[in-house]
Amino acid sequence: MDSVTVVSDGEEVETLVRIGSYGEPVRLVQDSAEEILLLWAIQQPTLSKQNAFVCQSSLKLELETCGHRLMISQSPSSMSTPGVTGAVMWDSGIILGKFLEHAVDSGRLVLQGKKVVELGAGCGLVGCVAAFLGAEVFLTDLPDRLRLLKKNIETNVIESGVRGSATVRELIWGDDLDSELTDPLPDYVFGSDVIYSEGAVTDLLETLKKLCGIHTTVILAGELRNGVYCWAHGSETVASGLSQ
Repeated sequence: MDSVTVVSDGEEVETLVRIGSYGEPVRLVQDSAEEILLLWAIQQPTLSKQNAFVCQSSLKLELETCGHRLMISQSPSSMSTPGVTGAVMWDSGIILGKFLEHAVDSGRLVLQGKKVVELGAGCGLVGCVAAFLGAEVFLTDLPDRLRLLKKNIETNVIESGVRGSATVRELIWGDDLDSELTDPLPDYVFGSDVIYSEGAVTDLLETLKKLCGIHTTVILAGELRNGVYCWAHGSETVASGLSQ
């Protein structure tokens, strides 16, 4: 982890660090109070509508990305089952996919030939984009979510002849990991809207610890919603009631 010191008028202002494979320097938050303030500042004022980019009532969602037309199948009826959220697309997946595309196009990120593990892949959009950008992607989710995920990968990646590859694997957070995921450790771990309950955070952190090495970059995207919002701070799980 390299550090970059920012100097203004001859005085040291702050120290930025470069973490993992993402080349741009970032400022580390020092405590949970600072993180809460940062999240609040990013979110305020909020005029955005949640799920503005997706249509969760539709059986298919068409998207243009990386010069490809994606056709993502959804299962809106599955949302009536408690705890099932990965059967439809969410805005965070769209945003993360576009972020990856832009970061590669601008030269800030290189995914060609890199190993990627996506957690909570759901409908598979982010993994598809990463494969289009040349990554060797392992898309993981719970056993009962894999049928829809495999269908989307077969339709959009396997039949399209993309630069990278996409492989679907079962993964229950907190369980032992298949050696295929950890040998070697991935260059990147991606996830979008992976946390919908407080109880899942501990298992997610356990899985991230097993997946990450000193050269692994983790990129998680999530939408700040009403109620309790959870995130990882250091080795602790911090929960705070944040309202928009």
